[in-house]
Amino acid sequence: MRDAHSAESRPYHHGDLGRALVDAARRLLEAEGPSALSLRAVAREAGVSPAAPYHHFKDKAELLDAVAHEGWEILNARMAEAKAREQGRQQLTALGLAYVCFAREHPALYRVMYDAARDKEALPMDTANPDEDSAYCMVRNTMVEHGADPAAETDLELATIASWCAAHGLAEMAGFKQFGHLKEALGGEHAFLAAVLQHMGLFPHVPRD
Repeated sequence: MRDAHSAESRPYHHGDLGRALVDAARRLLEAEGPSALSLRAVAREAGVSPAAPYHHFKDKAELLDAVAHEGWEILNARMAEAKAREQGRQQLTALGLAYVCFAREHPALYRVMYDAARDKEALPMDTANPDEDSAYCMVRNTMVEHGADPAAETDLELATIASWCAAHGLAEMAGFKQFGHLKEALGGEHAFLAAVLQHMGLFPHVPRD
């Protein structure tokens, strides 16, 4: 798996136009939002001719798919790093925290990742990285590592979906001003996020240590 830093910022090399265009699209996305993205705007940002993007992407939707793929790679790496820093059940909370923090740090990219996945047959996590390093598989496999029954396939899948949805919901709501007093009382946003995750019953099929 690539680490988060190499996935987030790769230098432009002559002949690597596709990479340069994705990087340019991400810069525009972060600075101005999805509405600013067009193949012409991305070409201008990358310093190439308006026709150049069509050598790699047939339209804006295909470019957005490539940007979304990049987003899932970064999220996968962030979650893997977070899990490696913890032990026991704390690994599960660490995965949720990494997810929410990524969404909070890259809101426009996060939105594109889900928008690009809505009409796909596979889950976006599996589309981006179908091996066992995918973020979705990481949640499921961590549950199994800490006691979930892999033979109870339906229950395990439902628990994984529930956990993913809980983190997604927290990512959407974490910035609400109404929670400011809780963040202050708990010692900051990170502590607030961890406390919410721990109170959600995120992983009901995993016994406590």
